[in-house]
Amino acid sequence: MDHTYGPYDGKPFLSPDELFPSPQLIEFILQYGDKAMEALQNLENPDEQDLIRQMIEAGLLEEYTDENGNTQLRLTARMVHGMQHQALLQVFENLKRGSTDGHETPHTGKTSERTEGSRPYQFGDPLSDIDLNATLRNALTSSAGERPTGVSALPIRLGMNDFVVHETEGRADCATVILIDLSGSMYRYGRFLQAKRVCLGMSELIRQRFPQDTLEFVSFYSLAERVAEKDVPLIMPKPVSIYDSRVRIRVPLDQADPRKLPLHFTNLQLGLREARRILRRSGAANKQVFVITDGQPTAHIEPSPETGQDMLYLLYPPDERTATATLKEAMLCAKAGIRFSSFALIEDYWGMDWVDFIERLTRLTRGVAYYCASSDLSSTVIESYLTGRKHKSFIT
Repeated sequence: MDHTYGPYDGKPFLSPDELFPSPQLIEFILQYGDKAMEALQNLENPDEQDLIRQMIEAGLLEEYTDENGNTQLRLTARMVHGMQHQALLQVFENLKRGSTDGHETPHTGKTSERTEGSRPYQFGDPLSDIDLNATLRNALTSSAGERPTGVSALPIRLGMNDFVVHETEGRADCATVILIDLSGSMYRYGRFLQAKRVCLGMSELIRQRFPQDTLEFVSFYSLAERVAEKDVPLIMPKPVSIYDSRVRIRVPLDQADPRKLPLHFTNLQLGLREARRILRRSGAANKQVFVITDGQPTAHIEPSPETGQDMLYLLYPPDERTATATLKEAMLCAKAGIRFSSFALIEDYWGMDWVDFIERLTRLTRGVAYYCASSDLSSTVIESYLTGRKHKSFIT
């Protein structure tokens, strides 16, 4: 790497926050996703083009050649990390004090936080946890019977059975999957923006405070797919393409082409199936799913009665068959030891059908339900992750 040195001009060095793009630009990228990147690529104002050049030189954006040979812009890992950091700061501005700092368990374990009591030393225990007073007391007691009367207790002879260590709080690792609803209705009230901030903030939180944890993202719409962490800032809800008051579509799952299929339906069942597949491969002591959604499921997978082939059903208004298939998949997750937290966004819902479905989901999985507005979503999800409380919260 080449370095250039010159006289100091007396100006203060810029902080990391000052080197990072403005919140307005970050908001623009989050709100428009890939279209925002296309717009940045085609800026004509010289000052704006200079800004893009500076961001490329700073390692926040990079140019690449797509399959058609065109030069495009994309976010770098440094840019995504900075967006995660900003999202986390925004969330913690609204968090209540008193949130716990880790995933405590009712069991003792191996951490730096001491509790009352002690136990015999085991191979692998940190030497810093040795209870010196209790260890010396054990050594004196065990050697007392071996000394002739009147012989000094010094030197003290320590045996392996004499060592005692302090008990410490147990902490558990956790594998988490966030299920993000990308159905067409997520456009309303800026819900998808808050869902993105949740994902960005959770990534940064886990990296900083729970490095032993893992976090994966799954988006669900008419289908479902994993979302790479670097792609979270650019995900967008699927545009509504059918406006009929009644929709009944059935297609073989292996023929469900996203280019031809209406994608704005809500297939929570398929999202849960993908989350269960991800968590099945995890060796974490705890596994949990966060479901962020704003409506009843309107798509599901069901074997064909004639051939047994998996069929994709897109049904509107919501059908009880879809609810049943989704709840069955949720039960399979619960039986696999996966804990549920559901975050229902309910700004504009006048009926109780949507709330009723979340009630059923929560009851069957013995999970946690949160009914909240989009403006409260980020802090609600992350505070739930920090505290792990098992209760229902109504946020107004």
